[in-house]
Amino acid sequence: MTFAASNCQTTANYIVSELSVYNINFPGGIDNSNIKWRAFIWALSEALLIVSIAMNYLPSRWYSRIFRFSVLLIMLDFFLCLIWLPIAVSKTYGFRSAKDVFTSTYNGTGAPAGWNWILSFLFAAGTLTGFDAAGHIAEETKNASVVAAKGIFYSAVATGCLGFITTILFLFCTPDLDTLFALDAPQPFVQIYAMALGRGGSIFMTILAAVGLILNTSVAVVAASRLIFAVARDGVLPLSWWIGQVSADGQPRNAVTVMFVFGALILCTILPSQVAFTSLVSAGGVPTIAAYALIGLLRFTMTPNSFRSSKFRLGPFRLPFYFVTAAFNILVFAVMISPFYFPVDAQSFNFACVIFGAVTIFAILMYWFTNEETWLKPETVQQALSGADKPALQEEI
Repeated sequence: MTFAASNCQTTANYIVSELSVYNINFPGGIDNSNIKWRAFIWALSEALLIVSIAMNYLPSRWYSRIFRFSVLLIMLDFFLCLIWLPIAVSKTYGFRSAKDVFTSTYNGTGAPAGWNWILSFLFAAGTLTGFDAAGHIAEETKNASVVAAKGIFYSAVATGCLGFITTILFLFCTPDLDTLFALDAPQPFVQIYAMALGRGGSIFMTILAAVGLILNTSVAVVAASRLIFAVARDGVLPLSWWIGQVSADGQPRNAVTVMFVFGALILCTILPSQVAFTSLVSAGGVPTIAAYALIGLLRFTMTPNSFRSSKFRLGPFRLPFYFVTAAFNILVFAVMISPFYFPVDAQSFNFACVIFGAVTIFAILMYWFTNEETWLKPETVQQALSGADKPALQEEI
């Protein structure tokens, strides 16, 4: 829900950044302290959310077409950035040197030098999230024990490799730091496109990015709605009897509606304060990273040799993979709950740690005071574990 809301605001920022490119004045200024500006961003973000959600009400046969088109669009964006952008940069303001890219640092956070460098993972690590979406739609996947596992694995590989290439590319293609930090658009990269490609090129790349983000949000809603549906089907959520219903063609459209309602409410926090919205979005991302870390940690410490019936096992590489997964995500978790600017005040405080901490406390209380059979019967857990530890019937992949 927070991801969908955040994506819609990001898309809105791409679009409105063209105002800075064309030097169009906005009443009160393009600044988050301007209530008129925040209201404009909110309204545009809500409209983009409606478009993204609406695609999920289309007939199911359209899903595969949307997925394929979104992949083609994203790859077009990637290759244009890989080919067109460097050529344009070389003919305009020029590349940054390798020394600047790989050795220089800039402390804009006020944090100690070491932690300032670690905070750079806040955005870079965002590339390696969401690869588990294939698992959320496993129930609708043929031969899911293999196909869904491959989808998760190759999604992680693709996002990691392509994300690394993109990060290095952008580091070479951004202007010098003085110019970079003087850019005042909500999405500064739109101004970088304009500097390198010209106004027409920036318009084209902005449209490409905006459409890609809308499709990305729609695809994310597909995965998240299946997760909401599965939780509701187990009777955990309020109104589970309604949320867990499916349409005539088997689609959990009520879960999609829940996504829309809560996503729209989260976007409403832009109106009183951009800090409140950012904190909610950050808090929404923290549990995802925490879950990644917890799964790796528990597999490494508690069940390193279990789940032998898996058709997509890691074999001798499993222990190093479990350890690296846990260690890296614990580091990212620490970054996401850390203040981003120092010294810390009411405006710069990261409320993600407070929100996540409160939810964790409530979870512990529920663990102690709620009968475990209310949530999941021990017999069901034992049956699942027993089945998972049976020898695989097929050759390991």
